[in-house]
Amino acid sequence: MENRTRRSAIWLPVIVVVAVSAGVFLGIKLQNRKQMVTRTMFINNANKIGSILNLVEKNYVDTVDSKKMIETAIPEILKQLDPHTVYIPAKDMVEVGEEMSGNFSGIGVQFSIQNDTIMVIDVISGGPSQKLGIRAGDRIVKVNDSIMAGVKVTNDKVLKKLRGVKGTHVKVGIARKGFRELIAFDIIRGEIPLNSIDVSYMMSQNTGFIKIGRFAEKTYDEFMSGMEKLDQAGAIQYIIDLRGNPGGYLGAVIKMVSEFLNVGELVVYTEGRTQPKRSFNAEKTGAFFGKKVVVLVDEYSASASEIFAGAIQDNDRGTIIGRRTFGKGLVQEQIPFYDGSAIRLTVARYYTPSGRCIQKSYKNGVEDYYGDLKRRYAHGELEQKDSIHYNDTHKYYTRNKRVVYGGGGIMPDLFIAADTSGMSPYYSKVVMKGLVYQYAFDFSDKNRAELGLLKTGKEFEEYLLKHKILSLFTEFSARQGINAEPKDLTASGKIIEAQLMAYIARNIIGEVGFYSVISKIDNTLLEAIKALDTKNKLVKN
Repeated sequence: MENRTRRSAIWLPVIVVVAVSAGVFLGIKLQNRKQMVTRTMFINNANKIGSILNLVEKNYVDTVDSKKMIETAIPEILKQLDPHTVYIPAKDMVEVGEEMSGNFSGIGVQFSIQNDTIMVIDVISGGPSQKLGIRAGDRIVKVNDSIMAGVKVTNDKVLKKLRGVKGTHVKVGIARKGFRELIAFDIIRGEIPLNSIDVSYMMSQNTGFIKIGRFAEKTYDEFMSGMEKLDQAGAIQYIIDLRGNPGGYLGAVIKMVSEFLNVGELVVYTEGRTQPKRSFNAEKTGAFFGKKVVVLVDEYSASASEIFAGAIQDNDRGTIIGRRTFGKGLVQEQIPFYDGSAIRLTVARYYTPSGRCIQKSYKNGVEDYYGDLKRRYAHGELEQKDSIHYNDTHKYYTRNKRVVYGGGGIMPDLFIAADTSGMSPYYSKVVMKGLVYQYAFDFSDKNRAELGLLKTGKEFEEYLLKHKILSLFTEFSARQGINAEPKDLTASGKIIEAQLMAYIARNIIGEVGFYSVISKIDNTLLEAIKALDTKNKLVKN
């Protein structure tokens, strides 16, 4: 009896709680049975996500931010599709629009942050800053009322301060050598071009080089301007560098590659589950049809870059040199929403003229998809072409019946391994700390007047070799706690020296100076020159 009483005492509160809970639950259920039936029917017969949000808003115990929930949920839903279907929040749409249109509103300077100081690297010709007299080498210390020096500034913070609506004002305080006080400028923001063509120049008497950084709305016009300049300078053969180019506008790449094709030749076609096959052909014989051309690609060349390379290769109009491209061949359609946001939804795939699908597999998810480049490196693809294994399902044929391979990305005609020579512990350390770039900027800044007399990359090389720039750098790195061993300089000295000279040339005369110097250690580019100058071409034009 005592034990029974004790057990009752122990279990009675539990029974009461369960009974009360059940009573409360049953009471609510009985009371709202009609409402719950209605809700269940609603959830079953309408959009479940919308219904859940509606239920949460009306019945959840706490106040919720529905907008935030939606903004968080959309990207997670889209992750179930493919890696390139994305949601663009309204706050990011302006920046995305600027990137694709090829211009933005700002003050017109290129800057670098060194030692928590904003250094003006270059002033854009014709921009608001140049018109007011701001110079390369100036330090931006104040923007409006904010101190921008010594406060751990970041690129994003600087851009937010300097960019803005066209016609609006921004006040900057400039520190300049020779002046004790800050120089005040009131700058009216203007339209600043985002150039797609990094550089175009003559590499030799008859070889023109042009590097395309991306494909935007104005890229075709920039490209034709650069190509015409090379043509007038005597170019009869061209090297088009698409390494590291992530792609962009389809319209731009179609017009550009068509300049190397004959009228009617296929550039690319698209096809999707709900999208019928759509072909894009050269509408006329291109201005450079029949000219010798080499296209440089690597594992970071994607999308429009792959369309360009694939069209040249499949139509047998030139030689593709480098390494297998990224493998991004999905067509996105941008669909806007009422609040200014948008979704880029994949609706089709790109196919080269021979029928190769450019897109690599993404069946194992986003993380695995972007980890593909690491896997390529791990199993030696960046070092040896033979590490790539193809079968007959990957075999396709060009216009002249040459075999090319699909399976994701564009495989070059001439494979060039990634250059890992010149690596050393010393080189790794100075690169990780950014010392090469930092010293190049400091040297440029201190010797700007004298360096300003030099006009070509060759003149910079001669001047800097005379001043023993590599020795000066090793002394600088030693002061930073990184000492160079003789074996390090044997392995890496040539690369470090070339990079120093190239960065210094860029700081003074721009991209032409950089590329004309750095080309001396660019194995892929050197092989491209050989391919152009060899009588037995890999591809007949």
